Amino acid sequence: MLFNTPQYIIFLPIVVLVYYAMPGRARYIWLLFTSYYFYMQWNPVYVLLLFLCTFLTYFCGRFMESLSGAGKKKACFAICILVNLGILGFFKYIQFGVSILNRLLSFIHVGEVSREFDILLPVGISFYTLQALGYLIDVYRGDIYAEKNFLRYALFVSFFPQLVAGPIERSKNLLVQLNRPQPFSYENVRKGALLVLYGLFLKMVIADRAAVLVDTVYQESAVYPGFYVAAATLFFSIQIYCDFYGYSTIARGSAMIMGIYLMENFNAPYYSKSVKEFWRRWHISLSGWFRDYLYIPLGGNRGGWLRRQRNILAVFTVSGLWHGASFAFVFWGLLNGIYQVTEDAAGTIKGWAGKYAGKWEKILGKREEKPESMFSKSLFQTLRTFLLVSFAWLFFRAGGMSRALEILRNMFRGNNWTILFDGSLYELGVAGNEMNVLLASILLLFAVDYHKYRGRDVADLFLKQGWWFRVSGIMLLLFTILLYGCYGELYDIQQFIYFQF
Repeated sequence: MLFNTPQYIIFLPIVVLVYYAMPGRARYIWLLFTSYYFYMQWNPVYVLLLFLCTFLTYFCGRFMESLSGAGKKKACFAICILVNLGILGFFKYIQFGVSILNRLLSFIHVGEVSREFDILLPVGISFYTLQALGYLIDVYRGDIYAEKNFLRYALFVSFFPQLVAGPIERSKNLLVQLNRPQPFSYENVRKGALLVLYGLFLKMVIADRAAVLVDTVYQESAVYPGFYVAAATLFFSIQIYCDFYGYSTIARGSAMIMGIYLMENFNAPYYSKSVKEFWRRWHISLSGWFRDYLYIPLGGNRGGWLRRQRNILAVFTVSGLWHGASFAFVFWGLLNGIYQVTEDAAGTIKGWAGKYAGKWEKILGKREEKPESMFSKSLFQTLRTFLLVSFAWLFFRAGGMSRALEILRNMFRGNNWTILFDGSLYELGVAGNEMNVLLASILLLFAVDYHKYRGRDVADLFLKQGWWFRVSGIMLLLFTILLYGCYGELYDIQQFIYFQF
């Protein structure tokens, strides 16, 4: 069941109405039932994997808490981690592993291993596995208690708004809230509904419409070389942001209606002035997970500059592999790590230069310098970061390393920059008024994100305005979705991009 379908628009109000009609102590059972029903709409068989992950981590957590010896606890913890990662690895990486093995065998002229693996990747397995393992690590560290109620813990792993694409919640946030159901709140309902509406706008009006242009160019990059590819890559940066941000916003809104607060997963990332800042604002729940459960255990910032850079590269390489079983994803992750190492090195060199420049100024006297425009510097840093991140997205979108290199070659083939201004972009599947609506919607997105970047809660600001402004804004958003959203006979209902991970 997708968020951007009529089924979900019917499903959510029914869940909410029954949820508030039930006694507080029994609400989590209703949410558990509806969460499993929600997940089973894709493939009922794979609900067994969700249950297995839940069962293993629950009993491992309880068992670890009962053990007194550190060695036994560590052994139990390691076995459970390896089993869950083994299940994830089998379903997600078995084909990738076989292809690598066959390449190695071809070098020594040995026959290939059979590739007859008809395995469909279970929706959301990467997300709920990391969430369950995060809980297990917290219990092992003593940061949280081992949940005694199996059904409540099962809801923590399977809570339907964030089950298939995050945010990857921490047990100290979501599990604690599920133990303390909140009474009905009109403020939560109206703000949650607003978030759901805005999330649908991001997905259906911006992401799915930009996808038409991106698919047109990327599927025929030889026909659309040069600046066509460059423009499509920039539009993909917008597409993937609005697709994933839209999902997270709908998830937060759906949960908020029931008085459950999920973490903010995006915080105006394209206003970042460095790639490091970008990853503090993009997919915050995953970045935080890798920081706390991988980067810090590897040593984090301890052990000197070189070890810190090694840890950064290792984490981003693993992040790329987590996103997909392809060398293109691995390179995408590694490239983002290289960006950060380069920024860190440049900052270190600048610090050294400033230190020695200060010594020379004491000897020769301080030079009078022209004042530098902070606005122009800030704008340059933001644009530089956006272009670097967008370039990396090319490898993410391409669908394979060889295909990525082919698209990259086509991007540097031909000097047709005039297509950016002569209306040629209107001939890539999104024409006339629809392109104008897309561009206007992107401007609205960046206006909203600007306020978020400045630390303002835009939803709260909107709801504090006069009733006429609120009604006008909601009606405009609703009519834009109905008139210009991608659905119906002309468009396939677009699955969210991150469902494949």
